[in-house]
Amino acid sequence: VQLQASGGGLVRTGESLRLSCAVSGPIFEITIVTWYRQAPGKQREWVAALTEGGGTNYIGSVTGRFTISKDAAKNTVYLQMDSLRPEDTAVYYCNAIVTFPSSDDHHRPRAEYWGQGTLVTVSS
Repeated sequence: VQLQASGGGLVRTGESLRLSCAVSGPIFEITIVTWYRQAPGKQREWVAALTEGGGTNYIGSVTGRFTISKDAAKNTVYLQMDSLRPEDTAVYYCNAIVTFPSSDDHHRPRAEYWGQGTLVTVSS
């Protein structure tokens, strides 16, 4: 299983970007998705999560500006980032817990994977 993140780039304050994270491999589904980011000189922080039940959670600083979503048919997850600010500048990483196929519907195995990161730079 591989996670391929893309969509980063250089934008100006107030502009938008959409990050993608394509999951490849013999999975049953992408079950839980989390986007993290790491700014220069700072620790990696959690940004947004899509729960197993379909709920979403966001760190306070991006609430109302970022939207996490998933296209199950494409095995791809997204982070739509609007109204970007310089403080959003960071390398963004996707993390996914995927479920694998199994003959036992109640005990499908799971595993966690990371994407390689994509750089978002927001200029003032």
